[in-house]
Amino acid sequence: MNRKIMFCAAALGVLVLAGCGKSSQNEKTGDKNTFTILTARNQDWGDAFQKGFVAKAAKKAGIKLKWDVVIGSDWGDKKSVTLSSGKLPDAFLGHATLTDQDVEKNKAAFVVLDDYIKDMPNLQKAFKEDPTLKAMCTSTDGHIYSLPNKLAPRPLVGNQIFINKKWIDKLGMKMPTTYKEFIEVLRAFRDGDPNGNGKKDEIPYGGGSSGMSSEILLNFVLPFKIFSPFGGGIADNIVMDNDKPIFQATTDRYKAAIEAMHSAYKEGLIDPQFFTADGAQVTAKKQSKTPIYGAAVMWTADAEFGVNADQYEALPPLVGEDGGRYVNSDPTRLNYNRNELVVTKGTTKKNIKKLMKWADAFYTNDATAQTMYGSFGVGTKKLANGDIQVLQPKTGSSDMFAWKNALRDNGMKYMQPDFEKRLVFDKANSDYAKLSIDKKYRKYALPGFPNVMYTPEELKTSAKLTTDINTFVTQKRAQWITKGGVEKDWNNYKKQLNAMGLSEFMKIQNAAYARWQDNLK
Repeated sequence: MNRKIMFCAAALGVLVLAGCGKSSQNEKTGDKNTFTILTARNQDWGDAFQKGFVAKAAKKAGIKLKWDVVIGSDWGDKKSVTLSSGKLPDAFLGHATLTDQDVEKNKAAFVVLDDYIKDMPNLQKAFKEDPTLKAMCTSTDGHIYSLPNKLAPRPLVGNQIFINKKWIDKLGMKMPTTYKEFIEVLRAFRDGDPNGNGKKDEIPYGGGSSGMSSEILLNFVLPFKIFSPFGGGIADNIVMDNDKPIFQATTDRYKAAIEAMHSAYKEGLIDPQFFTADGAQVTAKKQSKTPIYGAAVMWTADAEFGVNADQYEALPPLVGEDGGRYVNSDPTRLNYNRNELVVTKGTTKKNIKKLMKWADAFYTNDATAQTMYGSFGVGTKKLANGDIQVLQPKTGSSDMFAWKNALRDNGMKYMQPDFEKRLVFDKANSDYAKLSIDKKYRKYALPGFPNVMYTPEELKTSAKLTTDINTFVTQKRAQWITKGGVEKDWNNYKKQLNAMGLSEFMKIQNAAYARWQDNLK
């Protein structure tokens, strides 16, 4: 399941935690070993994720858990009420529950975990083996307020273009290997009636919507070495170039890429509704009984193309004008997370060490497999040689089965890289499909700007700068692709960005990146 990391300007406001030092409801009962855990879930998938390993680890640690599960669509409104009420849970679990802004701006409400982490041997071992894991959760003041995770096994390759191979074969063409050949294939899709219904209804390249991120759009011009950041947000246009963060939307290669996209749009190779359709309209087109999309961006074909998924294959990285081949990779957003467990100060008279013992149990190979796919006997099976088999559900998708029966992307996790090879997948498993693609193309991965942390002051300054800058860039990009004019407008466009505070914005990014590098040491 593809997740977008969303940075909402409203979320950047300070949340006042009334009575943050008050005792929780459970503490009033005098039970120091019972903890209320609040977590947000995308849907009401039941309580299966609380059982198996999660419950057994709690019992072994000598604690009892009381779960408060909130549906993600409701959590946005409920969160501000919860945080301001003073009646906080003992801990928040999962990065889908609290954002960096929630934690950074309200540190007084949360327990500093530094001393407790010293007594977490599994996590300490993970920090030593993978310094990125520690850098992910080290705050700008040098302390740790939340536990991290590393999802495993996970790809380096992000969302990418999938193209209708059946259409290519029918038209007597070959899979494109260069950007020029890609455009030629799209022209053939437009003119050759590859779906065979006698109608000129083929859309060579589609998949956008009014709410899309630049990630969906900019995959089209990856051969120009234009990065498509995963999920957008503060770092929507920040990319790495020669080990330094730059703002790619002011580079010459970005201008050339936008000119190329305008040419393709003008030719009718890109869906005319790319910037105006809503999500439901895009899904309807992707899953049309008679396929109409020649190519579109997604995680895996089976995730979005429905009954026609077997017609589509991942487009190999195309050779660009500089001779390079590139795929998107944003590992610290795709594969790592922080804010997986945030402990509130209402627990200070409780047995926090036992709670952290429970959390530490998650940082093992066996635990990570179970919290990713389902406990042993449900979603996974421990084999005699120590390997772990990921069980294929009898019905439905493996991805949805995992979300129902495990914490999946949320919660504490770490799996040793060598052990990832010991996971046994059915070929029908959706993760297996993505990992197979990743194995072929990860050598072309572009480095992503890391998921850095910002100080409260940086967040405050970035809030307005990010909104104004990203809105302006997005609007101009859509205008130039659909109507042209990038060459004429380019100098004034860059002047306007400078007037909006682009230089100050980049100073913040460079400062945050420097701290990130220090935390890796």
